[in-house]
Amino acid sequence: MEHTYVRRVLIVGLGAIGRRHLRNLKVLDPGVRVCAWRRSATRDDLGELDPMVERVVAKEADAVAWGADLALLTGPAPEHVAAGRTLAAAGAHLFVEKPLSHTLEGIDELIGLCRQRGRVLMVGYNFRFYRPLAILREALRVGWIGRPLSLRSEVGQYLPDWRPGADYRQCVSARRALGGGALLELSHELDAARYLMGEVQAVSAQVDRLSDLETDVEDVAEVTLRFVEGTLGSVHLDMVQRAPTRWCRVIGTEGTLEWVGQDHRVRLFSAASGTWSDLAPSGALDRNEMYVAELRHCLDCVRDGREPAVTGEDGREAVRIALAARVSSEQGRVVLL
Repeated sequence: MEHTYVRRVLIVGLGAIGRRHLRNLKVLDPGVRVCAWRRSATRDDLGELDPMVERVVAKEADAVAWGADLALLTGPAPEHVAAGRTLAAAGAHLFVEKPLSHTLEGIDELIGLCRQRGRVLMVGYNFRFYRPLAILREALRVGWIGRPLSLRSEVGQYLPDWRPGADYRQCVSARRALGGGALLELSHELDAARYLMGEVQAVSAQVDRLSDLETDVEDVAEVTLRFVEGTLGSVHLDMVQRAPTRWCRVIGTEGTLEWVGQDHRVRLFSAASGTWSDLAPSGALDRNEMYVAELRHCLDCVRDGREPAVTGEDGREAVRIALAARVSSEQGRVVLL
């Protein structure tokens, strides 16, 4: 993979996550030059970000002509593969926000193109850079709960509360045509389950739109995973809970590991001692740290010519699991991967 020092960055889309990445990029490298590729070449809504953006373009040809070393694809999922293919062919390394796409179509071709051209393709599953989850994974690796048997996780929050001040009905999360819905929008949990427990062999699910929210997407999903190693997983995803929640529990032959997202706590129950202990005590944690860490990692991978921690293949598998859950619910069957 080619070594590249990042001097020019193209940001495709400047929604909430694009703006976060732009701010973090300028903290990591104030001298990097940034072009934004948007639906219209307007700067009127950039506000305090305006000095950070050297150029705004609306045409693909102008975006390509910017000559980006790295492109951050932060727009709707259905646009990722086509834009990624164009920019990788022009020589750019790619950071693609999750989900990598809303279908599997074209993903393998994009992965192949990036490998052929020696370009980094990293997918933005930022929880891979979240310290409590790393602690939980290391505890599994060293065998503190013996042989893992099952995983159970849950994430839920009321969709109108996700982005205060914005009309939830217009956001990506609420619109199927833009790749929304609980399965893809909350696919961090699907990626984390695979990150912790290994490859997924089979998927079954019940998925539906159950609330009165004005969306055309599923807002509740109950997903069961069978992993290649023989363990089981149960993942609950929803966009309806009024009390936000996020947690994960892994049960093993010699104990239990538990992560609680609200206070960033990781606990271990040891069967040998019959007691709980804190591996990461509860406390405040700046959520932006993991976004900074993933972007720093991406820049390092581009500079050093090495494989990112979250590859295109990782992004593809998260999409595959999410789509299999939809098929399972629609057809009432277990889907083998």
